Amino acid sequence: MLHPANLERYGARWIDPDPRIAHVVDRYWHVQWRLGPGEEIDQRIVTQPAVTLSIEEGAVPAQLVVTGAQSGAWRREIRERGAVFAVRLRPAGLAVLADLAAADLVDGTFAVSAATDPRLYGVLEEIAAADGVDARAATADRVIASALQRHPIGSDGRLANAVLDELLARLRSRAGDSLAIAFGVSERAVQRALHDSIGLGPKRVTRLVRLQEVARRLAAPAGVDLATLAAELGYVDQAHLQHDFREVAGVSPGAYVRSLRELVG
Repeated sequence: MLHPANLERYGARWIDPDPRIAHVVDRYWHVQWRLGPGEEIDQRIVTQPAVTLSIEEGAVPAQLVVTGAQSGAWRREIRERGAVFAVRLRPAGLAVLADLAAADLVDGTFAVSAATDPRLYGVLEEIAAADGVDARAATADRVIASALQRHPIGSDGRLANAVLDELLARLRSRAGDSLAIAFGVSERAVQRALHDSIGLGPKRVTRLVRLQEVARRLAAPAGVDLATLAAELGYVDQAHLQHDFREVAGVSPGAYVRSLRELVG
C-alpha cells in the first residue's frame, strides 16, 4: 500500500484458503471503509502479479468484479462507504474458474455477469450469497474445490505457479539459472505459461515481484540502505531502483518511507 496512512481508515483481514485449493487461490482478503461526506481517497497499491476476483458493496463500480494483473500500481478512488471480499488467484486459478483470457484483463477492472462469463459469474454469485466474511471464505473453498474437480489445472498452469514461486524464492536465494533451465523447458514455454495465466511476460512479472520486495524492505523498522538493497535485488545501482519504484508506484522510495514513519509516529 503506497499511502499507508490510509490504513487508519480501513478495517482489513487476510484469510488463508483451504489447502485443497492452494494451487488455485493465493489468499482471501476483506476490507471495509467509511469516509465522511464528499471525502475521497486516491489509493495506490503495488500488487502481486495476479488476477483478483471480488464481491463488492456500497460505493463501488460493480458488485461482482474481476481485476487483471497490473503492470504498474493498482489505483482506485475510495469514497463514502463500502466493503470488498476478494479472492487473489494463483496463476493457474483463472482457467479453473473462468473462460476469460488473462491478457485481456491486464490493467483493467471489469464487471462480471452471466453474459461476460457464465462460469465465473456462477462462482461469484454463490460466494456472494453467503452471509459474512467467514461464511464467504468457507463457501469459496467449497465452490472452488468443486470447480477444480471439473477443470483440473493443466501443465501450463502448473508451470506458471512454479515460475512465480521460483521468482519469489530468488529474491532471497539469488539463484542464477534461467527459469527455462530451472524447469527443464524452453524460454517460449515459460513465456506462454505466464502470458496465458497472468497476462504478463517474465520480465514484467519479475519487475513487480522485485518491487513488492523493495516496498517490504523499506517498511522494516530498522530501515534499509538503498544502495545495499539495490545490489541485493539485482538493480544496476541505487538510481535504477529509485527510478523503477517511482515509475511503477508513483512515489519515490524516500516519500514512501516518510509516510510510514508518519503513520507510526
